Amino acid sequence: MARPLKVGVQLPEVERVVRWPELRWMAETAEGIGLDSVWVGDHLLYRGDGQPARGPWEAWTTLAALAAVTQQVEIGPLVASTSFHNPAMIAKQAATLDEISGGRLVLGLGAGWNEVEYRAFGFPFDRRVSRFEEAFTIIRTLLREGRCDFHGTFFDLADCELVPRGPRPAGPPLLVGSEGERMLSITLPHVDAWNAWFTWFGNTADGYRPLREKVDVACRAAGRDPAKVARTLALFVSFPGAQGRQLGDLAEAEADPISGEPAILAAALRAFAAEGVSHVQLVLDPITVDTIAALEPALALLDA
Repeated sequence: MARPLKVGVQLPEVERVVRWPELRWMAETAEGIGLDSVWVGDHLLYRGDGQPARGPWEAWTTLAALAAVTQQVEIGPLVASTSFHNPAMIAKQAATLDEISGGRLVLGLGAGWNEVEYRAFGFPFDRRVSRFEEAFTIIRTLLREGRCDFHGTFFDLADCELVPRGPRPAGPPLLVGSEGERMLSITLPHVDAWNAWFTWFGNTADGYRPLREKVDVACRAAGRDPAKVARTLALFVSFPGAQGRQLGDLAEAEADPISGEPAILAAALRAFAAEGVSHVQLVLDPITVDTIAALEPALALLDA
């Protein structure tokens, strides 16, 4: 029986400081047990929330390294902020990363939200959705057509050309991570997949259902068949030794984790597959090589 949905894992962001050798070990373990994908967050700094300052490694550099040490898993940012780089450079980075990985990149994109890192690193925080709209146009045009001449409010490109092209003629698949109405109207006419974070739907299949219906309505309003936009989700999963959510945005609503016990986790994944979800990214508590390896029995049940 074929696996009913793809299953990936998000590598640590700010749960603790994880050095490159362990990140590599995690990715190799994920691939070795048969996971379908490996993801990293794209953030720079968290502070001012009562916790010590903390931040992950830079996402694009990390993804390039992961692409070079894996062979089969899809890789991607969950999701890349279009505010941290010139959009033409993001397209160049994506094409290069897709080449290094042999066509395994899924390009997740978003407008960003964490004002602290914008101010600290000198990126403009105003009119983020308007900036995203222009950036998204440039990125998708360069990746899919190879050339873009663009003169907007925030970005100005004079006959930009993307050469060499990556291994896929239309570039990597595009994924958006947002539930905002304007963001959906901008992206749904063009993206291959839409992603939701577990706190948006309470980490349950029942909670996901109205959110799926909202996106279906937004697809139709954008002139898109909802069936043409793949649905993907991040899910929060706990194992023995879990310490609770240790992620960047501590202001988000809490959501009960799904148990990592193989039968429970496999049943939960089947429930999401039955709701039309085609790919999940598991956010593990704790996130270690051992907890990634502990996913293997659930995958066996899912495949059986």
